[in-house]
Amino acid sequence: MEEFSTYTLSNGIRGIHRQAKSGVARCALIINAGSRDEHTDEYGLAHFVEHGLFKGTVRRKAYQVNCRLENLGGELNAYTTKEDTTVHGTVLRSDFAKAVELISDVAFNSTFPNRELDKEREVICDEINTYKDSPMDMIYDTFEDMLFEGSELGHNILGRKRDLARHDSDAMHRFVKRTHTTDQMVFSTIGNIPVARIERIAERYLGTQPASRREFSRLAPAPYTAFDKAINRHTHQAHCIIGNRAYGITEEKRLPFSLLVNILGGPCANSRLNVNVRERNGLSYNIEASYTPYSDCGIAVIYFSSEHENADHCREIIDREINKLQNVRLTSRQLAMAKRQFIAQMAISTESNEGYMLGVGRSLLVHGEVDTLEEAYRKINAVTAEQIMEVANEVWHNNSTLLYI
Repeated sequence: MEEFSTYTLSNGIRGIHRQAKSGVARCALIINAGSRDEHTDEYGLAHFVEHGLFKGTVRRKAYQVNCRLENLGGELNAYTTKEDTTVHGTVLRSDFAKAVELISDVAFNSTFPNRELDKEREVICDEINTYKDSPMDMIYDTFEDMLFEGSELGHNILGRKRDLARHDSDAMHRFVKRTHTTDQMVFSTIGNIPVARIERIAERYLGTQPASRREFSRLAPAPYTAFDKAINRHTHQAHCIIGNRAYGITEEKRLPFSLLVNILGGPCANSRLNVNVRERNGLSYNIEASYTPYSDCGIAVIYFSSEHENADHCREIIDREINKLQNVRLTSRQLAMAKRQFIAQMAISTESNEGYMLGVGRSLLVHGEVDTLEEAYRKINAVTAEQIMEVANEVWHNNSTLLYI
């Protein structure tokens, strides 16, 4: 049996389904629209729209939207990134059609009533305040704003309170009409339901919506100048990010670079940074490397927190480990172990049905196709030590640094 099945609805929405032995069914409408697609007077609007989708439709009031799946023991949720807005639901297999109907209703028939938006605006302001109370979260956004300053990616998803004040129902309708087009949507599902039935239900509730096409293109970020900046936030610890721009999601080098990032500071306790900064020297409780690819570029960062007097020592160790990866070729044994670890992490992650569903849906949206796990493993095993050194030198040079003190 194939790992997944794909189809296209009559209005251009693409679908992908994975058969899974479970009494639970999951579905998600993934829309290729996020904060990157906001105009300069729309900052924070994509995320506000995501909240507004739950505030009433042509046929439902807000409480009816919120109770529709919860009364069945299921759930409806959504999230916004810089390039995506996703609405997803989880229900018993027998209630799958009800989840699809509700997702279709909120995605295509939301009314964004101003009286509800006024209340939700306060909720988002509280979300912004919560985020400001977390220097670990805030430094990531501040760094990315600086790294992509002057571009569509150079502002955070939540927006600012003064931005939210001017966003009303009309602004939301305009944004949705411009960005939430059917040619930029994927419907991803997983559950013990035949794909033929999935497609019939999707066509009934999603495929009958009017077809629409995107009429704008995203602009590539302009070049930037590296920076080394310290900001006094009066935090108990020092928080630091070191990073640079990296490869986009469609570039072949993203795979060897992903493997490099996992070796350097991935989630395992034996990552080079965790071993050398935390285990051997006891300098930081939290140190990690991460890589976020966007459609035409990406961002690679190393984050750590430490006592103020230890920050410089941490940075020295990080520089030394990067330098090793740039100049010392991995042995055959080191590379084989890194690949095995990476493949195992990928395999284990697919045990999360929700994560797998969202991942393959995003892949279909961006690439127009999805690799099977076997094909993904083959590509990982084909990565060479020379490629690891190449991407280390291309990305981890002339790095920028942001320090909260």
